[in-house]
Amino acid sequence: MNLGAFVALIAAMAAGVALPLQAGANAQLARALGHPLAAALVSASISALSMVPVMLLFRVTPPTFSALAAAPTWVYVGGLCGIGFLAIAITTAPVLGAATFIAVAVAGQMIASVAFDHFGLVGFPERPATPLRLVGIALVVVGVALVQLTGQPKGP
Repeated sequence: MNLGAFVALIAAMAAGVALPLQAGANAQLARALGHPLAAALVSASISALSMVPVMLLFRVTPPTFSALAAAPTWVYVGGLCGIGFLAIAITTAPVLGAATFIAVAVAGQMIASVAFDHFGLVGFPERPATPLRLVGIALVVVGVALVQLTGQPKGP
């Protein structure tokens, strides 16, 4: 494995570590604000505002209106997916628990990702859904079941 791929794996792992933290923090924010959508708005706003210093640090020029208009309309669904994930995480993670929420989310991501790869959707190069990849998906689903069955909340 080359260094670039290794760094990418570590970054992806760090992003994965952040997901249950984000879900828990946002669920607590929803309790404090009185509604999950209020928490989603605050969280998304913090995310957007946080990009300003990051872009300044990396000297990234903000996109122009013409560049935004030139992009295919469908690519903006990414923002909708992000806020959808955020709102769903805020409401379901406290019910399911961190491990089950993330396990189910990962299962959904894996199933969708194999389909996106297989059909070359949303700009991904085609990579066939081989029997071995499908076995991998089945193992993820079994893992989700094991996490759920063995992680029931403690009683009062």
